[in-house]
Amino acid sequence: MGLFSFLQKDLAIDLGTANSLVYVRGKGIVVREPSVVAMYQGNSVLAVGIEARRMAGKTPANITIVRPLRDGVIADFDITEKMLRYFIGKAISDQGFFRMGPRVLVGIPVGVTEVEKRAVLDAALHAGAKEASLIEEPMAAAIGAGLPVVEATGSLVVDLGGGTSEVAVISMKGMVATKSIRIGGDEMNEVILQYVRKHYSLMIGERTAEDIKINIGCAYPMSEVRVHAVSGRDLVSGLPKSITVDSEEIRQAISEPVTAILDAIKICLEMTPPELSADIYDRGIMLTGGGALLTGLDRFLCDALGVPVLVAEDPLSCVALGAGKVLDNLDTLRQVLALSKRA
Repeated sequence: MGLFSFLQKDLAIDLGTANSLVYVRGKGIVVREPSVVAMYQGNSVLAVGIEARRMAGKTPANITIVRPLRDGVIADFDITEKMLRYFIGKAISDQGFFRMGPRVLVGIPVGVTEVEKRAVLDAALHAGAKEASLIEEPMAAAIGAGLPVVEATGSLVVDLGGGTSEVAVISMKGMVATKSIRIGGDEMNEVILQYVRKHYSLMIGERTAEDIKINIGCAYPMSEVRVHAVSGRDLVSGLPKSITVDSEEIRQAISEPVTAILDAIKICLEMTPPELSADIYDRGIMLTGGGALLTGLDRFLCDALGVPVLVAEDPLSCVALGAGKVLDNLDTLRQVLALSKRA
């Protein structure tokens, strides 16, 4: 291996609507931060990631908190480029003065347009990557979850992100059937926010709605109802106010997006050949992504579909780990993937 090969870094990036992860070949995941940027007076970056997330809902008028990715795709190209530059720089900071532009593999949702693919590639290149390629997130998630993607057997993976939920049946190195919907954790946060506003006349922020979802959100009735204190601004008096919500009412509030995820899985199963359907019935469905952590979702889907449902060991990291495995075994696994033409 020559000097320049040694200095070359290979990165896998899970560029998520809610969180972004960066995997460095040979090191593992080295960056795990929210996909959030704090902008000062709309044109200069004040903070990125964790620091920017801490500022959400607490900034003066001259500081804006931006989430440059929506529904799994780039909504603001310039800010996405700045965010990527920060994450890439943080991942390869140990190279110092001799740092070379890395080769980057970026996860993208299934079914994105050619324009959206080009936007991701361009953002990576403008952020300092020497080369950029794409991998579809359900395939990366399946590899990261340890599913046998190269075998002649059917595996069904459901990757539940902040902006999208993606379902894919994988067999013999390819995706046989796919279904993607632009509904995910963000949609659940929004319906919780609207529920609290409608039933309690209380205005809360997105972070508070997410805290409710994480602490007491559930997709299946719990044996013991849990409660959570919520503070916000009373819409009637305009004064600070605190209420208590329970897990059962939050379950009902998020039932619509949860049902939409179930319907997407059903559609994908309807497109699956009978032989692969039999494999899925025996092997079960694998849940990955942050949405997989929703309490009772596996049991809800199992009861509704009559198929075993499993949650990946580390669902938040599956896409990054899967893309990282591709980097670690690039010569042997390249044929498994629907990689885009290298930029």
